[in-house]
Amino acid sequence: MDRIIIFDTTLRDGEQAAGAGLSTREKLEIAKQLEKLGVDVIEAGFPISSPGDFEAVQLIAKEIQGSTVCALAHANAEAIDRAWEAIKEAKSPRIHVFLSASDIHLLYQLKKSREEILEISRDMVARAKRYAEDVEFSPMDASRTEPAYIYQILEAVIGAGATTVNIPDTVGYAIPQEFGDLIEGIFKNVPNINKAVVSIHCHNDLGLAVANSLEAIRRGARQVECTINGIGERAGNASLEEIVMALKTRSDFFNLTTNVDTTQIYKTSRLVSELTGFIVQPNKAIIGINAFRHQSGIHQDGVIKKAITYEIMDPRSVGIPASSLVLGKLSGRHAFKERLAELGYILDEEALSRAFQAFKELSGKKREVTDRDIESLIAEELRTVSEVYHLDHVEVSCGDHSIPTATVRLIAPDGQTLADAALGTGPVDAVYKAINRIVRIPNELTEFTVKSVTEGIDAIGEVLIRIESGGVTYTGRGASTDIMVASAKAYINALNRLLAARKARHE
Repeated sequence: MDRIIIFDTTLRDGEQAAGAGLSTREKLEIAKQLEKLGVDVIEAGFPISSPGDFEAVQLIAKEIQGSTVCALAHANAEAIDRAWEAIKEAKSPRIHVFLSASDIHLLYQLKKSREEILEISRDMVARAKRYAEDVEFSPMDASRTEPAYIYQILEAVIGAGATTVNIPDTVGYAIPQEFGDLIEGIFKNVPNINKAVVSIHCHNDLGLAVANSLEAIRRGARQVECTINGIGERAGNASLEEIVMALKTRSDFFNLTTNVDTTQIYKTSRLVSELTGFIVQPNKAIIGINAFRHQSGIHQDGVIKKAITYEIMDPRSVGIPASSLVLGKLSGRHAFKERLAELGYILDEEALSRAFQAFKELSGKKREVTDRDIESLIAEELRTVSEVYHLDHVEVSCGDHSIPTATVRLIAPDGQTLADAALGTGPVDAVYKAINRIVRIPNELTEFTVKSVTEGIDAIGEVLIRIESGGVTYTGRGASTDIMVASAKAYINALNRLLAARKARHE
């Protein structure tokens, strides 16, 4: 079977989604997981856009060995030079040059003629080629560009050294039939197209990103650009997990394969969701919480008799256990450890002890502890390994005729126990003011989000917050059946990140 090159742009286009900012270390963590997933190309970022993005791309280029590391660049000399500087130490580097092609962009944004765009495209690809053997070019807004002009540009950039030519549906405008026709036309009308890989990059503004990508693949494209959970600008990008599993599940139709280890899909999805703070909707294909759950009696009866009656994929094929082991207050350490292993978490003895203690405390409050509960506990355990201040106790008093009051006790880095209390406009405000009285780090709370991890009145609540200090934003997360405790944990988590960043800068 032919192989499709999976080009993951979660760390570039995915991070451009409003509110999805990632730190350098978080980007590296995702890149390493993408490498485990088996993606062929990781677009690590846009080095010219900021010093932080340059640093992240440079670090990823040094660390990643199993995937090509790609850097995006405007079609200008400075951006291309900067991109190469960021990825030059990569084992397999790629420079991705882009420039608008549609008359809409040329008229209203760039104020340039088609002839000027053609010349710039050719010259900048040639410049990138002097640095790297692997060069990709994208004529931005290709789906709204006259096909004959696209053919001209592609022929010119391939002649200048482009090894991959990418056709972006930048604003999600295309319909599968016409997008497929465009790809087919490229193969028929670009004389030197056999010297480059044809790629596609589809956005989801009309909900057609995956459909357009699959149709383009059917018509001959052999690289697809996509993101984990489909995150990205506006309505997002084509979803990696949906494309990969469509090709795998319907191999009888496509007769195509990928290098992706699909059993890593769920773990990768959860990591990206955790670090970006973007919730995966329950009905999301492949990795949504309801993707392999059945409520209808007829469906349940069929699945019990033979899973294939209502499941076209084995949940284990994407890293989701086929069945859930229900854990509760009577469960022992061994059962808990086994369940963690089934979920893909291997902890050392010290971390396991802390996680098991948290599990026992939770199981005393809940009749059943679900997989999602366990994942939330583990995520919190992994987040608190490098904590500076530890939340030891929080108590809140509030009501419709009382002033919200919070008492907080923290354990300081030197082991000293510190306690204080404060009044607030609400219970969360009181908790944060009490913590501030102890820690004394100037900051501003810029975002506060609460979500339920599982269903029911005893569900775990997860709190995501963002604070700003010195012009830098820090994210914190906390989980508990008590939302006030979760809020306190999230705030301490954010403060610990702030302190760690300050210490790193100082060192």
